[in-house]
Amino acid sequence: MRLLERMRKEWFMIGIVLAIAGAKLEPSIGVNGGPLKPEITVSYIAVATIFFNSGLSLKTEELTSALVHIKLHLFIQIFTLAFFPATIWLFLQLLSITPINEWLLKGLQTVGCMPPPVSSAVILTKAVGGNEAAAIFNSAFGSFLGIVITPLLLLLFLGSSSSVPFTSVFSQLFMTVVVPLIIGQIVRRYVKDWLERKKPPLGAASSSVLLLIIYTTFCDTFSNPSIDLDTVSLVLVLFIIFSVQLSFMLLTFLFSTRNNSGFTPADTVAIIFCSTHKSLTLGIPMLKIVFAGHEHLSLISVPLLIYHPVQILLGSVLVPTIKSWMVSRQKKPLWTREVLATLE
Repeated sequence: MRLLERMRKEWFMIGIVLAIAGAKLEPSIGVNGGPLKPEITVSYIAVATIFFNSGLSLKTEELTSALVHIKLHLFIQIFTLAFFPATIWLFLQLLSITPINEWLLKGLQTVGCMPPPVSSAVILTKAVGGNEAAAIFNSAFGSFLGIVITPLLLLLFLGSSSSVPFTSVFSQLFMTVVVPLIIGQIVRRYVKDWLERKKPPLGAASSSVLLLIIYTTFCDTFSNPSIDLDTVSLVLVLFIIFSVQLSFMLLTFLFSTRNNSGFTPADTVAIIFCSTHKSLTLGIPMLKIVFAGHEHLSLISVPLLIYHPVQILLGSVLVPTIKSWMVSRQKKPLWTREVLATLE
């Protein structure tokens, strides 16, 4: 019974494994030109469906209360979309002399370019008891920013697929990302009450479509015999991802708890999760567009596929520790906080 309950909760992770295994067994089904016609069903219909669902589910009307904390929002967005990718780029200059597969290293750079996720950072912030409104705002706002900034960062650090011109990349992004997102937000205005009453499984629907994208991406890989992924590179990348995630969580904690930072313990919780988490739901479709037709697309996608469960695992493990820290800080006597304030 516990096993079934566990499988129900982790169905998406299991789905990723099954999608990759299915692609390995019969890659001809999901390759370009194959029975699934991914050049149409995935590149346009699947991606547009995910962003339409994102538009339906983003509760932008509830974010006005969080707008006033500009310093907090600037910190998270600058860290996520500027400091994170730039630091990863510098780190990869050192790793480029190692024997790690170069396409996995490029995949690490794509992780750095991704916007924050819509759900996991909010869920973990809420579990700790942190500033949930700030987490919701930065997840939603970061998603909107990511639509424009993430493709630019990917093109800046990695370049585009040689077969897809720059203008074509952004025209497809506009039609399959921006337009469905806007339509989703417009539709939400008319069906908001129904959505809140019925709570349709929009997240599960997007995740199911995402599994199709992952499946077809790996079909292209396994149908190409020239691509070889060594186990050592994969293990090293897994270790690097754990290290990067922990290091950035510690860094954001140290920055946001300085005496003159102006952030509350609840703010720090939101900063830790929102600044270091990256979106798989938005990331994979963007990679599919920016690197359309690239023979190493699936290898570039691997670090992001690893980073997603790692951030959830580490976040879940650290929830009790972060919660006890936050509670202890909030329980400081009023006079102690006033004395500290005068010293600052």
